[in-house]
Amino acid sequence: MKHLGDILVESEIISKKTLERALERQKFDKQRIGVILEEMGVITEEELAEALAKQFNFKTVKNFINHHFPQELLDLIPSDLAMKKLVFPLKQKESMLAVAITDPFDLETMESLTRITGFQVIPVISTRKEILDAIAKNYLKSAIHSEGVESILIVEDSAPIATVIQVALAKEGFNALIAHDGLEGLKLALSERPQLIITDSIMPRMDGYGLLRAIKANPMTSHIPVIMLTSKASTEDEQKALEFGFIDFIPKPVQPMRVVSRVKRALELVKRYKR
Repeated sequence: MKHLGDILVESEIISKKTLERALERQKFDKQRIGVILEEMGVITEEELAEALAKQFNFKTVKNFINHHFPQELLDLIPSDLAMKKLVFPLKQKESMLAVAITDPFDLETMESLTRITGFQVIPVISTRKEILDAIAKNYLKSAIHSEGVESILIVEDSAPIATVIQVALAKEGFNALIAHDGLEGLKLALSERPQLIITDSIMPRMDGYGLLRAIKANPMTSHIPVIMLTSKASTEDEQKALEFGFIDFIPKPVQPMRVVSRVKRALELVKRYKR
């Protein structure tokens, strides 16, 4: 079975060398190849969708975020599957089900959808962003934030500490959200998709390490950088956090200006990496 990257090379949409670079990056990012190519600046989501549609005669769908989708249609694909595979049900008629998908060559997902729904699945190409927005609005019932305002999720079981950080970030123009434990933080990360997460290392129900693991395992949140906030500030603890995948490490007691500077630094690092 051919993969999307090989098909893009054969269609001369990207070069073989570009694919090799993307595959090398995929070893560390664990993201889908289309997402990596977009982050590399090789091709935009819209260009990828249009190229695939033109080359292989797939249908595309745009601007469906504000359409009404009945609950019985949404129930055909469980929310956890929609989030994990980045798919969204568009229309069901007779024995067929049209599904928005970013990679129409992902046969494993197509077969899984056919088995779960009992319908013949018709793939319709859309962008990752449009599918994520549709999932957020229709499955997670969250509002889509206006562009230009960066959201920071603070996951901290100490209300005073969380408030101090929230106030400091709000003064800098960020939309600062608060969750009081790891599970609540994961739920907000999925529904709100912040640009950055700051999490305490020790919390009820799910600690900071468990939260990072869950965030990286879900394609809806795997790209979000996470900063660890902890009272364990030894060199060994910092090394462990960075090796685990945290983008930065902030020791307690909390100093608002330090938090703000680390947040800005982390966001700038992510922007540079994408460029």
